[in-house]
Order: sequence, then C-alpha cells, then structure tokens
Amino acid sequence: MHATGQLTHDPLDARQFEIAVRRLANALSYGQESSPFLGAGIEYVQSRLYQSGDPVKFIDWRITGRTGKYHVKEYEAPKQMPVYLLVDTSASMCVSSQRLSKYAWAVQLAGGLALAAVEHMNPVGLMTVGERDLHHTPSLARNAIMQWLHQLRHYRFVEGTTLGKRIRELIPRVEQRCLFVVISDLHDTDAIPAIKLMAHDHDCAVLHLEDPAERGHTRGGIFRALEAETGTEFVAHGRSRFFSNEETHTLARAGVDYLLLPTDAPIVPRLRHFLKSRKSTRRTG
Repeated sequence: MHATGQLTHDPLDARQFEIAVRRLANALSYGQESSPFLGAGIEYVQSRLYQSGDPVKFIDWRITGRTGKYHVKEYEAPKQMPVYLLVDTSASMCVSSQRLSKYAWAVQLAGGLALAAVEHMNPVGLMTVGERDLHHTPSLARNAIMQWLHQLRHYRFVEGTTLGKRIRELIPRVEQRCLFVVISDLHDTDAIPAIKLMAHDHDCAVLHLEDPAERGHTRGGIFRALEAETGTEFVAHGRSRFFSNEETHTLARAGVDYLLLPTDAPIVPRLRHFLKSRKSTRRTG
C-alpha cells in the first residue's frame, strides 16, 4: 500500500456502495412527511428591533453593532433550499481503528444526505475541503450525484486540510441562503472561526466524525507529536483530544447545529434524530 496512491477506502464494490447509499437515504427520510431539511429553507426578509421572547439565534449582529440596538432577522415561510455538502478529504480522515474509516463514513453520509435532499426537491452541491479540487454546484440530478460520490470514494494519504480556507472562498460565491453541512473530523484550526462566519448568513450543520483512537485512550503517556495535515508540533498525552467541549458551545452560540458521530457507535439513528430535531426546532423557533 503506497502512501501516494489512490485507493478505495471501504470494503464495498461499486454496486454495493450504491445500494448502501440508497438505503441510508431511505433511512434518513423514513417517517418524515416532508424533507428532513425543511425549516432550514427560509429566506431573509428584513430586520426589526428585538422584542422580548424573540429567539436569540436570530439576532442580526451586523445591524445591532451598527445601531447599538438589538435587531432580529425576519424570514418568510419555509421553502425548499439548496444544500451544500462540505466533505473533508484530508489525510486524518483516512486513519482508522475501525472497519470503516471516518472517510468512508463521510462519503456514505454525503451520499445519503444528498439523495434524501433531492428526493424532497432540495438541490445539492458538493465541495471537498482537502487539497483536491472537486466542486459541484447544486443540482437535482441523481446520476450526477452518484458520479461525484464514486469520485469521492478514492482518497490519498497526503492531503492537507483546507476546511477553513474553502469555506471563506465559497461564502462570497453563494448568492442565496443555503444549508451548509460540514462532514469532517475538524482538525483544521481555522474550521470553527470559518464555520461561525458562514453561519452569519446561512443555515449550518456540522457532522463531526471521530475515531475512538481520538478520544484519548491510547495509554501512551506523554509524547511529542506532529499533526499530519498542518505540520504543527504539540505535546500530547493519553487523554488528549483535538476538539473540546468549549468549541462545541462556541458553535452552538453561533447558531450552528453540531453532532458528534463516533465511528464505533451506531451512526444512522443518531443522524436521524439530529435531522428530526433540527426540523422541529425550526418550526417552533
């Protein structure tokens, strides 16, 4: 196995992979009368002065900062909206202690979410946030989605992370409000600031994939390490973690929906509950 080669990173052949993705899409949509993404598809209309009882998450910080008075954003009725999947293809996603790596799960999740969205007429776009340049604008074409999923199944061990950079490049190009779904292990130090920036004008959700080896149970004592993607040196110990609870709270305060998905635990039920919770929250919020 050569570090610079391109390999498929799951045990499924092409046909089995497509079946798995379609089953996942059906599982995510099952029992939901409308799109699991409905409620995110609201268009900004105007901002008005804050009133007691208004959700804090809708505060318009730009106008609030300019006027010195709290304003909230108002939106029109929910409608279908584009979904952008930001899939991490960097090297750390390929490292795995499980049968399916974070990377293999990311590709399957991207496929399931894409087909579930298209089934409910939400166009889907894709951008990779490693070093390869794979970018597809939102589309409702299922065949096109399957094509870029098969492209995604190939990975390289040498890709660095560009999550924060790609988000900052993409924001000015998107003219209408979208739902951005980040599927990553969040090893990019610029990820959280960039996602918070994106949440100013868009609906954002983060699916954080975590291998059990990242939870700090290596029992390796204290050691010096080098982060494979960024080249950053650090001192770690057997319980070091890349992502802290404080960062989770930071995302929540920015109005970003966050879900941790350990690869050694059932993923689909957690994701179904997450999507259902997002939908109900936006209908009552």
